[in-house]
Amino acid sequence: MRDGDEQEERVLRAEGMRRHAAGFVDHVTARNRLPLDYSVASLRVVDFVIDGLRSGGKARAEVAGTLFGLGAYVGEVLVRLAGAQWVDFDAEQRAYFGQSVGVRMPDGRVWNPLGKVVNRFEVGKEESLRTFYLTLPGRVRRAA
Repeated sequence: MRDGDEQEERVLRAEGMRRHAAGFVDHVTARNRLPLDYSVASLRVVDFVIDGLRSGGKARAEVAGTLFGLGAYVGEVLVRLAGAQWVDFDAEQRAYFGQSVGVRMPDGRVWNPLGKVVNRFEVGKEESLRTFYLTLPGRVRRAA
């Protein structure tokens, strides 16, 4: 079992995702000074980080732990800014999304931020996480 897989196995429950996202942010910001501040603008940073992983030519399995951490971070941005909450997927949702956790928006829709990060890695710029947030149905819209 790779390190990223072992880490993923420990926290694939909704109750651990906030803690995992915070730990990931602490780790990468200490080493790289990335501006991961849970803002919408920081999702552009996530896009750039994933683009860097893509251009490095590594296989998805080699960067699975980092992708998982970035997915947890994206989900936590949805929780903090869009009114989402972490949820454990039921069997049907797990089969559909290929993940056991995701977020539920205030309107009841569920989304898979872990999978969105993987899509960005596999597909590229067409799967922008910042654009995903800005066009996301069901999010709480805060007054300016």
